[in-house]
Amino acid sequence: MNDYLCISPDVKLGTNVKFSKFINLYGCEIGDNTKIGAFVEVQKHARIGKNCKISSHTFICEGVTIEDDVFIGHGVTFINDSYPRATTTEGGLQTEADWMVETTVIKKGASLGSGVTILSKITVGERAIVGAGSVVTKSVPADTIVAGNPARVLRAVTSEASRRTE
Repeated sequence: MNDYLCISPDVKLGTNVKFSKFINLYGCEIGDNTKIGAFVEVQKHARIGKNCKISSHTFICEGVTIEDDVFIGHGVTFINDSYPRATTTEGGLQTEADWMVETTVIKKGASLGSGVTILSKITVGERAIVGAGSVVTKSVPADTIVAGNPARVLRAVTSEASRRTE
């Protein structure tokens, strides 16, 4: 399986981290007991906590912090630049010196459904649930369910919505 993993030497891995094939990790940190699905990329300076599940085809860019016990559905995308440009005003390709990373935090126990896009400078609160296909343009309060484009508050998380089934 190692033939299909691209994990740079600067990645900090916790214990019992599980990987599918075809992943790309560099300069990031992954906590204990976290599972990373196929076709996932995690960029430098991104942090993923303990006991997380990162589903396939997800992109976690620089500046993203995912706390413990978080579920990330399939095809979730994070954004770290509100005004991206390929070139400088002088016409040359931008480098890291030409822009500043904007951060995003996904708090403990939150869940992001498949196909979610999270814009930069967002915090998704503890135990919040973001519905599949949503575009999150504003921070999400703890214990809240949001959905849509843009994501809007639907209701509070109830014990039924937060209960885990085996």
